[in-house]
Amino acid sequence: MLNLSVLLEDAARETPDRDAVVFGDIRLSYATLDAVANQVANLLVSRGVKPGDKVALASPNLPYFPMVYFGALKAGAVVVPLNVLLKPREIAYHLDDSDAKAFFCFEGTPELPLGESGHAGFGRAEGCEHFFLLPASLATTESPIEGAELFWAALDGQPATFDSALTEPTDTAVIIYTSGTTGQPKGAELSHLNLLTNAMVDDTLFAKTAHDTSLVTLPLFHIFGQTCVMNVGFYRHGTLVLQPRFDAKEAVRLMVDEKVNIFAGVPTMYWALLADDTDPADVEAISRNLNVAVAGGASLPLEVLKGVKAKFGVDVLEGYGLSETSPVASFNRPDRPTKPGSIGLPVWGVEMKLIEDDWTTVEGEGPGEIAIRGHNIMKGYYNRPDATEAAIRDGWFRTGDVARRDDEGYYYIIDRSKDMIIRGGYNVYPRELEEVLMTHPGVSLAAVVGVPHDSHGEEIKAYVIRKPGATVTEDELVAWGKEQFASYKYPRLVEFRDELPMTATGKILKRELR
Repeated sequence: MLNLSVLLEDAARETPDRDAVVFGDIRLSYATLDAVANQVANLLVSRGVKPGDKVALASPNLPYFPMVYFGALKAGAVVVPLNVLLKPREIAYHLDDSDAKAFFCFEGTPELPLGESGHAGFGRAEGCEHFFLLPASLATTESPIEGAELFWAALDGQPATFDSALTEPTDTAVIIYTSGTTGQPKGAELSHLNLLTNAMVDDTLFAKTAHDTSLVTLPLFHIFGQTCVMNVGFYRHGTLVLQPRFDAKEAVRLMVDEKVNIFAGVPTMYWALLADDTDPADVEAISRNLNVAVAGGASLPLEVLKGVKAKFGVDVLEGYGLSETSPVASFNRPDRPTKPGSIGLPVWGVEMKLIEDDWTTVEGEGPGEIAIRGHNIMKGYYNRPDATEAAIRDGWFRTGDVARRDDEGYYYIIDRSKDMIIRGGYNVYPRELEEVLMTHPGVSLAAVVGVPHDSHGEEIKAYVIRKPGATVTEDELVAWGKEQFASYKYPRLVEFRDELPMTATGKILKRELR
């Protein structure tokens, strides 16, 4: 028997008085957090939720997230985390597609009225039976949304003890929906064993102290933040400092005030920390405490990696994974040399190889599409046998990411296969162009996409954010690119922007740029 809720229960037993989560003035001990999770479990059972039933959760990085997440797991239910930016139609789709029986949704803010969107989506869903509103204020006593049951009112009178359901290791614990860059989003089924094993393996990859404190700015509804920050943090009995939405200045303040020693982020977060005019005293304080910096979600530009080392004195360790791989599949492991720009080596218990479109294995350097096999591979896409069959063969999961491999087995992402540009018959990988463009003294951030072209099929276009005070023009950057790249792959088109569209997890939305 195995239930992922053991992560919280063990910490509550061993370090009951330690801060589990910190949010503003709220500091919840492990004992308190576990007690509320027990109340959530009792609530769900009282409403007829049985082991294997699905429980949806839409919440930013707030104490509500682990309360509901682990409460649902204790009840033997399957957690379905939802992106907080979804609209009613999309919420209804996710509730119906996952067969959710209950839905916990944060009230939101005037700028992001998540509760209204969530309740509207719940109303459109066919099978979801229960809606619980997570209020923005603890002082709220009446629901601001008609017909929505308040979370704290629902918990009132529920016991603070609960015997967690005896789930099997292979039972589904969480369904993570992919971003849906092509077609409708699909739910990746991750088992209790998938997630617990990945957290335990991740624990071996990061330096630790007697009491780790992590800044949680990666969305917990995303698998990166969920496994690598929350689950690993609880496995270590550490303290999680919650930041609902990333802001560089606020992140700096929290890192200084809470003496954060672990930070995990996507490349755009590191870029923002570099662009911030941080007070030298704060830089010194962060440098003194921070001993783990992890990057994932997308390839980290070398210029950003070098910049973080120069500013904060810490090496950013890159890893790689996907929702379907729980997520970590490879990492720049502490027992081997770190190679900047590489996603490292496969982690313990995981194999990686390069394949062709027809699944044929690619020998040597490649390039080829990454395929992964190991304890971290999802059970499959929920209720989508055809999609599962297309993605998994003989235990190998094909990722859609193109990479090369050096003679020591380190992997280097070239690009997403669907992001590849074909110009005049030549394959062009945007990742390479972006890396070089960011070495230009006037360029702060760059994203390269292919745009339709009558004779070449696709033309190469760069979207660029200038560095403060920079005056580089389109003609100048095109001319400079012509000197750096082969004639078929330098960007002919450049558009300057003040900002680039990004997902809630900080990935640049290239489909919007296209």
